[in-house]
Amino acid sequence: MSTFRPVELTLAAVSAETPDAVTLAFNDPAGELAGYLPGQFLTLNVAVGGKQHRRSYSLCSAPGLDAHPTVCVKRVPGGLVSNELVDNWKAGQTMQLFTPIGNFVCEPKPGARRHIVLVGAGSGITPLWSIAKSILTHEPGSQVSLIYGNRREDCIIFSEPIRQWQAQHPARFRVVHALTQPPAGWQGATGRIHGAMVVDLLRHLEPLQDVEETRYYLCGPQAMADDVEQALLGTGVVRRNIFRESFFSDSQVNHQETVEVGGAQAAAGGEGPFSVTIKHDGDTYEVEVPLGETILQAALDQDIDLPYSCQAGLCTACRAKCLSGAVEMDETEGLVESEIREGYVLLCVGHPKSAGIVVEVG
Repeated sequence: MSTFRPVELTLAAVSAETPDAVTLAFNDPAGELAGYLPGQFLTLNVAVGGKQHRRSYSLCSAPGLDAHPTVCVKRVPGGLVSNELVDNWKAGQTMQLFTPIGNFVCEPKPGARRHIVLVGAGSGITPLWSIAKSILTHEPGSQVSLIYGNRREDCIIFSEPIRQWQAQHPARFRVVHALTQPPAGWQGATGRIHGAMVVDLLRHLEPLQDVEETRYYLCGPQAMADDVEQALLGTGVVRRNIFRESFFSDSQVNHQETVEVGGAQAAAGGEGPFSVTIKHDGDTYEVEVPLGETILQAALDQDIDLPYSCQAGLCTACRAKCLSGAVEMDETEGLVESEIREGYVLLCVGHPKSAGIVVEVG
């Protein structure tokens, strides 16, 4: 799905997965969400306290396999939207959402013979579950290994479906659960998922058949993903075979980076305000961005309807290419190194750092 546009859909069902997580299944008779890829996400527009709030949630359904497009929402302590969805939303209600986007995808290739390694924690299972079902169904020559961390057994999202798919594909789908609060007699792994644990477990999850390549998909807390990625690189895995998705930003880590195009020089000390030219859907806007404000927020304050979702530099809904000037980002987790080299920035965490900035959204 190449466009990011709003649609109105009704909920077909709301089902409890754990005491703190529910799945929301949407009726989509006109195929508004058709064509999404395993691993992509939806942006929900939810009214709380008379105000609209956007939040992104990964699709846990598999395209062409599950009857309804489905997301899973886990309660976040103090979370405005997650608590509203878990506590109050019911089947039959209508919601505005935005069509699927996201680059954390694993598109099935029927003739491929791959080993797809999925590493997740908590609600990080949601895009991984979509990927697992898609690969197991549409790549009969491939194997899937899932390493999944939670606090307790009753926190394991999709516990029963995972067990059922294991039973259906015993030679091709292997799962290791890791718990930080295991019960007596627990036979799985214990403790938080970390790099050394994953490397050790993978020695016992070698493919049962010849494979052409192994790819690694990581989804969960940033610290976990950082540690696992570094451990994999240390074993000789090439970076291009590691893919990451983050649901939230680690406030203890700062990933500031400035993208400069055409020899632009970032102004010392970030003097401003600067004027930014924004190109979007054939229109051009001139936006003055006050010191300390993001380009996205300044545009929204001027009633310019730009695509956005998480506003934390993770979902990439507001990705734009910097055609000229210098833009500094507070967070670069949502972009891969090649995108940054090509001049892409995220407007929700982007601040103008020079005159003459032109960005094109998309």
